[in-house]
Amino acid sequence: MPEAWKQWEGQVVNEEFSLVRYLGASEHSAVFLTKRADREPQEVAIKLTLANTEDPELQLSWWELAAKLSHPNLLRLFQRGRCQMDGVELLYVVTEYAEESLSQIIPYRPLTPAEAGDTLQPLLDALAYIHGKGFVHGHIKPANILAVGDQIKVSSDGLCGTGESSRVLGKPSIYTAPELAEGGGVLPASDVWSLGITLVEAVTQSPPVWNAAEQAEPVLPETLPQPFFDIASHCLRRNPQQRWTVAEISARLQQPSSVPPPREIVEPKSTFTRWGYLVPGMAIGLLLLALLGPKLLHRYPGTEAGPSGPIESSQAQPEPKPSAASTAPATSNAPTAAAKTRAAKNGANKNAVAGDSTGAGVHGAVAQQVLPDVSKNALRTIHGKLKVRVKVSVDSSGNVLVAKFDSRGPSRYFADRTLPAARRWTFKPPQVGGQGVPSEWILTFEFERSGINVHPAQTFP
Repeated sequence: MPEAWKQWEGQVVNEEFSLVRYLGASEHSAVFLTKRADREPQEVAIKLTLANTEDPELQLSWWELAAKLSHPNLLRLFQRGRCQMDGVELLYVVTEYAEESLSQIIPYRPLTPAEAGDTLQPLLDALAYIHGKGFVHGHIKPANILAVGDQIKVSSDGLCGTGESSRVLGKPSIYTAPELAEGGGVLPASDVWSLGITLVEAVTQSPPVWNAAEQAEPVLPETLPQPFFDIASHCLRRNPQQRWTVAEISARLQQPSSVPPPREIVEPKSTFTRWGYLVPGMAIGLLLLALLGPKLLHRYPGTEAGPSGPIESSQAQPEPKPSAASTAPATSNAPTAAAKTRAAKNGANKNAVAGDSTGAGVHGAVAQQVLPDVSKNALRTIHGKLKVRVKVSVDSSGNVLVAKFDSRGPSRYFADRTLPAARRWTFKPPQVGGQGVPSEWILTFEFERSGINVHPAQTFP
């Protein structure tokens, strides 16, 4: 890798493409954000590759053929050619600029079953199109599954012809099909293997365990839900002729699953749209092969009450006006205020609902709310809305005694950060006879890309 990669930022390729911002590099290539002044889209990505590969003309020919392909789930390829930077001979390819990739969400959380299905189908559609045109993708992995606006796309700069030598794919990785590692030709079934590895990793955050020398096929985790267990098990057959085709995978995906969905899942507005970056520097490196670029969060909610992010908190509510029953003279069947106070002190009025003889609830209020300590980059992985509900028991002083989940939601990452925050909340306790009494609350934390909303609600039996 030449030391000049980062230093080329600001230079111009062939008097046409200004290297606006360095995005990242691998051993043999680097990616920059660039712009086209007179065409749409104006913001595009340019990938520079060392020209001293085995056959640079072959690479240019594949790019030329790939540029003629057109599918809504395939990253568009605009221009390609040769250039020279500081005496270094390079190839370049200009492609559509993708905001995010699947590789950026997996470190934070697995995809929910709904998200996995919504992500898999466009990928299958793109592969069916590519294979039908006589191409093999050859590089299916999370970094090459991209979001452009509201569409899922796969990269296009690594396509090659069916039957091509596996040498054109470069160094093998965990996504490489066994026949390619053994020197065989590139086949559509090779993409199916890579798809199976990627699917397991997306749903479980880890690729399946496989030792090629000791295991016939990868071991799938028992926690992998249907239909993804079936799909992955048929993708990861060592014999490529025994793997499902893309059409068979799509048919299985469309079959209804007998496994009920989780109690609560992310509510997507579309597939996975605009996933966020891990950190501005490291994430850019993950985007190299996919030709991506960062898009920063507009605001970052803090961890204490009153942050700049959108917070919805309960305000002090006026105590309800006394009912006719509570203002009536005390009788042998109506407890006195002193009796009520004693009962509250003894815990009989745990939920602050025995404040009057009518059974109407006595309201407390939130004094201070604390937000979960969530990374702004983790928030960027959310599309739609993710909810976590916590039930808290509050003592007569307004402090939380016990906090437990009412609903964890689909993400362990967000749940693990919500419970400690809920324990730090304080309340203005309900008043009975002029003294505070215990109460219980449900705190609904709603996580969105733009921030965190909290909906506190006092509960009554």
